[in-house]
Amino acid sequence: GFLDHVALGNEEWNPWEGDEQNELAASQQRYEANLKMIKNARSHLEQTSLRVQIWGKAAIGLYLWQHIFGGQLQPADVTAQWREGGQKAGKTYFSFVTGPSVVPGYFSVEAENVVLVLNGREKAKITYATQWLHYAQTLIQTHKIQHVAVVLLGNEQCNNEWIQPYLKRHGGFINLLFVTYDYALVNEEDIFQWPLGVATYRNFPVVEPSWSMLHDPRAYLCNFLGTVYKNSSRETLMEILKQDGLDKLCWIAAREQWQPQETNESFKNYQDALLQSDLTLCPVGINTECYRIYEACSYGSLPVIEDVMTLGDCGNSSMYHSAPLQLLKTMGAPFIFIKNWKELPAVLEKEKKMSLQEKIQRRKKLIEWYRNFKAWMRQKFINTLENSFLPSDKG
Repeated sequence: GFLDHVALGNEEWNPWEGDEQNELAASQQRYEANLKMIKNARSHLEQTSLRVQIWGKAAIGLYLWQHIFGGQLQPADVTAQWREGGQKAGKTYFSFVTGPSVVPGYFSVEAENVVLVLNGREKAKITYATQWLHYAQTLIQTHKIQHVAVVLLGNEQCNNEWIQPYLKRHGGFINLLFVTYDYALVNEEDIFQWPLGVATYRNFPVVEPSWSMLHDPRAYLCNFLGTVYKNSSRETLMEILKQDGLDKLCWIAAREQWQPQETNESFKNYQDALLQSDLTLCPVGINTECYRIYEACSYGSLPVIEDVMTLGDCGNSSMYHSAPLQLLKTMGAPFIFIKNWKELPAVLEKEKKMSLQEKIQRRKKLIEWYRNFKAWMRQKFINTLENSFLPSDKG
């Protein structure tokens, strides 16, 4: 009945008749294509070849699930004892469980393939992580599960030797290891670099870019809210900012001691600083990679990164000349990399001359890049698991 009126001679002539018919044909095609897609998805769902359960026992698991996978968790309350979510991706159905109630031996293991998210940053955390590995090992030995991958919040100096004996290549049972920072043993075969992401342990949210975030002028050229360690390059940074009165143009809040716990007020301050600054200064801490980089991307504030290697065993410059931040550089991160904070005044000078239109374009590019980066990490993670866990056709 949609086109009947056009066919009647005594009706007004409709100059859009051709368009309407084309549109109708096109929408019919879209409808059929959608129907086909839904049918495929259904048969695909029946063909889910792999079920993977992710046990989130480190806050970095929330970055994986909520930020990279875009997954939901029930209940939404971050203090809940038990939280879970599920998602179909590729040939795999992923379920995610986290919370204090997820304790070895006291929850149901619902898949033959497990991803264990662990914190290996310091001794006490490693002891706890090891208990989980022993539990997984028992499940493998008793044939309750078949494959194990680990996502590891590594040590900031890349001292991750403790996990090596658990890898399959060393006679252990871990098929795949995804590890943060520029770990020298990353080989893209069974050990992969994983992004540090945002500080989910401080409940940093998944940020949806708004119109005003992209288009509004921002009050500050740059921001730095953080701890200034004695004899660190952060002291140099503070001196340079004060020298030329640049600290008046930037949102600077320095403290002398690191605080793990944010107050609501300090967290709101930090988010406002990211939202109100065109640039976010990222001086090195114990490692070059920090949560601030990813948090700035979330709000369209361009990271200015001190691109120097920190002390420890990170980075294998014989294999990766672009360490540190190998992963971000490989993915073409559109950041400003500087070797010394003495370069900052020139960066800020250039910044003052940029038009709002140029800044808007840059914000869009940054937010788009970050979205693509997370999508790429998700795809890589899924492909790697499927290639490793699914039986191959090689006979």
